[in-house]
Amino acid sequence: MLQSMLEFLTDSANWSGAEGIGNRILQHIWYTFLALGLAALIALPVGLLIGHTRRGAFLAINLGNAARALPTLGLLTLIVLLMGRIGFTPVLVALVVLGIPPILTSTYAGVSGVDPATVDAARGMGMTEGEILRQVEIPIALPLIISGLRSATLQIVSTATIAAIVALGGLGRYVVDGLSLRDFPQMLSGAVLVALLAIVLDLLFALAARFTVSDGLTGRVSKSLTQTTPAQAGS
Repeated sequence: MLQSMLEFLTDSANWSGAEGIGNRILQHIWYTFLALGLAALIALPVGLLIGHTRRGAFLAINLGNAARALPTLGLLTLIVLLMGRIGFTPVLVALVVLGIPPILTSTYAGVSGVDPATVDAARGMGMTEGEILRQVEIPIALPLIISGLRSATLQIVSTATIAAIVALGGLGRYVVDGLSLRDFPQMLSGAVLVALLAIVLDLLFALAARFTVSDGLTGRVSKSLTQTTPAQAGS
């Protein structure tokens, strides 16, 4: 089985054309980032607002947690039935719905977890509420916000694979078509490609976090200080 999978992945014929692996990867990435962008466009402002004001947190967080418990295939099927058609739009709606909860809850948790003394000090300096949110709370909450985006990305990548059942393209086509044709090397190849794509995207978010999150929040500054010897400190 493993040898057959490698033969499928290394066959140049499987990489060319509209149904080739290269095009399927690009389709999968497009679906993922389009859904992620729309989910972030909805969830980030709501999470920032309720995290800053502490208003509506109970309702928003509980709705988010309830959405996380929804079965992926069941939600996809329900949206397709409600919209009365099979195609890209209902699938995109389902992907966005599944991407919202992790972004919303992580953003709220990050902003609401900022030390109240820090916020009070910013107000004492004369900063407006908007300035406090942009210059104090968001930078401190950034690690959790990025963590929510990473979780949402993994959720969307995996769900986009299942969405091939309702005529979506992407890498899921290899899994679904391979299952229907009993072509197990093709099915296994699709699953491996999805897993590798998820790992690559997760590493990209980890890299983004390393370069965007303050060194003081990651602990890199404190580690470097503790590693400095007295001789180095005095030189």
